[in-house]
Amino acid sequence: MDADEKDIITFLKQWGSQFVSGREICRRAGGKHRFRDDPYWANQPLLRLVERAILETDSAGHFRLIEENRKRRAQKKWIAPHLRKILEQSGKDFGGALDAGEPDASDSQSV
Repeated sequence: MDADEKDIITFLKQWGSQFVSGREICRRAGGKHRFRDDPYWANQPLLRLVERAILETDSAGHFRLIEENRKRRAQKKWIAPHLRKILEQSGKDFGGALDAGEPDASDSQSV
């Protein structure tokens, strides 16, 4: 991944799940001097990122990061297995908060 692609990805992380136009990415991701020198500098890196399935595009030609990458980073784990047991034994419904999966053997500690 080259520097232009990294600049684009860093810029799109700020926008979350919102689509951003290619023109706006050209204008703001590389800075105003880069935009003055070449107003279409981001077009080729954007297409490469779409081909590699890092970005997705909508019907209007706007771009955003693919959600799967965010979901993988945002996987939640229990802080401690004994807290999970306490919450499960309380008998209250936590609305799917306990569906994080079984903790790894490396996560459990003897207290």
